[in-house]
Parts: sequence; structure tokens; C-alpha cells
Amino acid sequence: MKRFGSRDSAGASRDGGTQRLTEGFRSHRLTLELQRAEKFAAMLAHSRASQVIEISDYLAGMYICNWEHLAEYWADHDRDEVEALLRNICQISPQRWHAWIELYERQQRQSKAPRWNLLRLRRNDKPAETPLELSDALATVFKQAEQIAPAYDRSEGRSLPILNTECVLLCIVRNLGSEISRRLALTGLDIARLEREVLVPRRRPRA
Repeated sequence: MKRFGSRDSAGASRDGGTQRLTEGFRSHRLTLELQRAEKFAAMLAHSRASQVIEISDYLAGMYICNWEHLAEYWADHDRDEVEALLRNICQISPQRWHAWIELYERQQRQSKAPRWNLLRLRRNDKPAETPLELSDALATVFKQAEQIAPAYDRSEGRSLPILNTECVLLCIVRNLGSEISRRLALTGLDIARLEREVLVPRRRPRA
């Protein structure tokens, strides 16, 4: 692993094809792994002052938070090359890594502050970052992932697909015409194994 810094970080579809990162618009559930990845994806998009989260942002979040899990789908001798490619695709640099960690730690401190202290933080800090939209391409990935999700959760009379790392990665790779998809497919990714994990799951998605 050639990761920058520490990785102690914890962790609704709309008609137009975009999707806002708020629970009210959710048409699926995420495993804890993907929740952490999504938080980092949003942080990366904010760091670029972007209005949307791109596939590359989400892939960066998955890599930073879940590499030990993702690495299972590449042969040992390919993993260093794959990591280098992922860092390139996701534009991960030491400066950005430390910026993400600082932002995450600041958010954690604010969320744990006493209520009276939070009022002061709201007055003195910058305005809270607004929820981001998913890009059209990423929204399409999620719609496809919902259709092949390996498990479902019933909530308030609805059956919501549970998306896990394999499910989303498979749909990113299947995103035909995408440069990211093409480059991932050429890395030795075991797509057949990935498909088996999603389409013929042996267990519920890990949390």
C-alpha cells in the first residue's frame, strides 16, 4: 500500500437523472462501507468546488475507504499498478489527502461539540456545505446497481435495494463508453468473480 497519511477516518432518484445526497430522496440503502466512501466522494467534489459528484469522486472514496476489500478482485502482482492507476484516475495527491482529513476531522469536532457551542460555530464558521447532486453518469450507475442489488431492506412498506461495494464497482465497469470503465477493465480486474459476488451472492452484503 502506498497510501497517503492515515486511514482512521470513519465513517432518491429524481426524474432528471440526478440524485441529491439526502435520505429523503433515497431509492436504495448503502452498506457502511459505501456510506464512508460517499462521504469522501462528497468531500472531494467540494474540494473542486464542483456542483456534482462524478464517478471518479465515488471511485476515489471507494479506494480510500475500502481498498482492502476492493483489492480482492485483483491478483497480488497487479495491485501496485492498480493503485497507481486509481490515484491517477481519481487525482489523489498528498495535498488533497490531507485536505480531506482536515475537513473530516473538523466536521467530526463540530458534530461532537455541546449544543451551546454548536450555536457559536454556526455564527462564526462558513455556511454549511449544501448537499451535492450526482452527475448524470453516476446517477445511471446507481440506477443500474439498484436493479442488480444482491439484497433488499423493507422499510415503511417499501422494498429498498441494498447497494454494496461489488454492486457499484460492477456497474462502474459496465458503464460502456466511459474512459474510467475502459481503463479499469484493462487492469486485470476479475470481472467474472465480481459478477458472481453480485448476481449469485453467497451472503448478505457486508455492513
